[in-house]
Amino acid sequence: MNLVTQDKRIYIFKKDEQNFIKFCPARGGLITTWVNNSECILYFDEERFLNTSQSIRGGIPILFPICGSLDKHFSFFGANYKDLQQHGFARDIEWQFAVDTKKNKLNLILVSNEFTKKYYPFNFKLNIEILLGINSLEFEICIVNKSRKIMPVNFGLHPYFNISNFNNVKFINYPINCHNQKNNTLEATENLLSNISDGVDLLMYSNGQISFKDFGLNRQITLINPKPFDLSVIWSDPPRKMICLEPWTSPRNSFIDEYRNINLIPNQMQKLKAAIKVNSL
Repeated sequence: MNLVTQDKRIYIFKKDEQNFIKFCPARGGLITTWVNNSECILYFDEERFLNTSQSIRGGIPILFPICGSLDKHFSFFGANYKDLQQHGFARDIEWQFAVDTKKNKLNLILVSNEFTKKYYPFNFKLNIEILLGINSLEFEICIVNKSRKIMPVNFGLHPYFNISNFNNVKFINYPINCHNQKNNTLEATENLLSNISDGVDLLMYSNGQISFKDFGLNRQITLINPKPFDLSVIWSDPPRKMICLEPWTSPRNSFIDEYRNINLIPNQMQKLKAAIKVNSL
């Protein structure tokens, strides 16, 4: 592992010269880059990243303790919490990290502190083990409730993938219907995906796997996200040549309506798994 630049605080973790990831512990434990067999898999807007007043566009942001946004205030133990921003705080604060070069693993660690308790009044430990494999990134997530009360949890990853062109992209193995998050309606998935070049934001129950093929880059990206990590979000933001294919445990507003919250009793641990695989066409 080598330090790339002190100013950006980005580190590089190499399997070899053709396979490596770059990550930034200071900016939410963000994986900024994944190079697989010399091909750059992830989209990353470096200019925007360097402007710390703007949200990040690219890499793999981490979503915790909520996925998406909240429509209204929520309360814990009789106290109202109103300032928890979209996707939570984990993607905006500094993480600890460790590496295991023998096993090609990066370990990202986030522990509750006075800052996190302003938005989420629980003691927790969040550990993400990332395996840099052959044509794959594998994630093992462990969330531990260190509090004395039940702790609700949502978790997600937000990978941005490079594409050649929207016209070259075809999704496969998706369900018939999905939730259009732009207008909160149930719609035919195929109809929404046909408009992906105009910008889409949809959520689906993916049965633990979904893929897209890019015939311009001659590769297939597959997201594997078994229960309870089996919600999948597809988001595009044209004219950016990228597609987000995201695993979530819970939809928007889960802290409010309690739908698909993961509720951990004191000292309980929740493990989640996901993987991203790349195959040539």
